[in-house]
Amino acid sequence: MRKRQAKKRPLLPDPRFNDQLVTRFVNNLMWDGKKSTAFKVFYDAIDIVEAKKQDAEKSSLEIWKDALTNVMPHVEVRSRRVGGATFQIPMQIRPDRKISMAMKWMILYARRRNEKSMAGKLASEILAAAKEEGAAVKKRMDTHKMAEANKAFSHFRF
Repeated sequence: MRKRQAKKRPLLPDPRFNDQLVTRFVNNLMWDGKKSTAFKVFYDAIDIVEAKKQDAEKSSLEIWKDALTNVMPHVEVRSRRVGGATFQIPMQIRPDRKISMAMKWMILYARRRNEKSMAGKLASEILAAAKEEGAAVKKRMDTHKMAEANKAFSHFRF
């Protein structure tokens, strides 16, 4: 890199749960700078999860955190050119990247669901991911399978 790395800006915790992870998720969910709308969608989704959940001892926020953990990938493949050929090399993922990938996948696959409101879509994706099913978890499984299939090229790691 030519310039120095940008400083990480501190995130303010969200108003309801006082959690920075929720703010980070809402920032990914937000469109066109409409943060209050994104917060409303997220809180409505959490309320729907609260109504639909089967597990009595877990709160809806804990279910959301479990779902996020279930979607987090641990390895991914990166392209690397070695002697004119491009290899897919499996590599460990940094913790902050794991979280951001999980959030982006969960939001992406929630948007693709067939339900009326975004809050309903997000709630369904959260409940599915908490049970280790759904499209976001499938994406993680596919990523892991790809890394497993290319394990032979791991000695090219940089």
